Amino acid sequence: MSEHSPLWTSAEAAAAVGGTPSGLAWEASGVSIDSRTVQPGDLFIALAGPNHDGHDHVAAALAQGAACALVHRLPAGVASDAPLLLVKDTVEALYVLAAAARARCPGTIAAITGSVGKTGTKEMLRLALSQQGATHASTGNLNNHLGAPLSLARMPSDTRFGIFELGMNHAGELTPLSRLVRPHVAAITTVEAVHMEFFGSTEAIAEAKAEILDGLEDGGIAVLPRDNRHFQLLADAAGGHGVRSFGSHIEATARLLDCGIDPASTAVFALVRDRALSYRIGISGRQWAMNSLAVLLVVDALGADMDAAAKSLSAMTAPKGRGERRKIALADGSVELIDESYNASPVSMRAAIATLASAKPAKGARRIAVLGDMLELGETGPALHAGLAETIDTWTIDLVFTAGPLMRHLHDALPDFRRGTHAETSDALAPLVRQAIRPGDVVMVKGSAGSRMGRVVQALAEEK
Repeated sequence: MSEHSPLWTSAEAAAAVGGTPSGLAWEASGVSIDSRTVQPGDLFIALAGPNHDGHDHVAAALAQGAACALVHRLPAGVASDAPLLLVKDTVEALYVLAAAARARCPGTIAAITGSVGKTGTKEMLRLALSQQGATHASTGNLNNHLGAPLSLARMPSDTRFGIFELGMNHAGELTPLSRLVRPHVAAITTVEAVHMEFFGSTEAIAEAKAEILDGLEDGGIAVLPRDNRHFQLLADAAGGHGVRSFGSHIEATARLLDCGIDPASTAVFALVRDRALSYRIGISGRQWAMNSLAVLLVVDALGADMDAAAKSLSAMTAPKGRGERRKIALADGSVELIDESYNASPVSMRAAIATLASAKPAKGARRIAVLGDMLELGETGPALHAGLAETIDTWTIDLVFTAGPLMRHLHDALPDFRRGTHAETSDALAPLVRQAIRPGDVVMVKGSAGSRMGRVVQALAEEK
């Protein structure tokens, strides 16, 4: 889309959703479902939910510069000549608009899911492809039943590469999203014990993740984790589609031979089919090396240049809350903060602890883990938290602070010399961590979103 081409015109949007327009003709440069973040030129879609009704905020959205509001009833406080597009149901219209955006796009489309690593993999793929053509990708983690169609509705008509992150925590959620996105390539990063509160087994999770393959276009490609114990289930679910795999397994299409991890980056040595590749990723961690192989397979399947993609990954930086590093000034020095506060699961927690182990504190300083509850693990939660003690011992983490009732199990399982303070909430723990850190320490903060470990990050980042 050229700099001056609209994302949607009033005529195009009305035709797509079958709505009744009012007011003057308009052109939209974006699409929004949140009146608080509406930008000038956005098409504001007023969704009615159980707690909030966007129709109550139409006047505010238009006042902020929205080009038009898509509504299913006439909102209060809006001028009679306001630009509106009236439909029967705005949620349904969002999906119809998304389908229209997909139908008009001549480019190739990738969809990504997985128990962990979705957003980071999507961002690596965005970086790799954006240097090779007009690329559109989901922003943040807009991956659910509203975020995915919103991301699709925002896709410009001249997109060459479209990248969509799809998420779920119940069976049956990915199929409709995949059929909406209609990817040419679908990648699954991994299948792990995440959202166990809603599933009876990891096999059930694998079956739910495999739903992303339901929307694959004819001749589509599935990119699957070869090391995962559910690989065969996923490969079988691909049916007649092509399957390419990544991992350390000797039969993987893209095989990780080795990776070198330093505090700022990861060097990757891989074999893709019969071709040796070496490249660097601008983030530290073996999980980044593994997921970069999935990225290269997706790039190749989309018809882009794999060598150029590998080279571009040196510019990768960690998404917010997913390994972001910063220096925190203290009165007499500084500490390095590794912010992993966005979310957590047993597998991502172990990976983050391993990454902390690769950090290099100043002489005499410490590697400190500050950990909050991992949620949605069901009855396995206490044992999975206590089991992290073995990982912490393996990687010789010096000190561990914990927050939340589930992390109490880890605190109790740790030897005395590794125990920091335990608190019931992140708010209660934050000042205790702040008091305990010393110049030269490296501090990693991680927990599920619901454990609010970002508040510890904020407390540490305040000037001391």
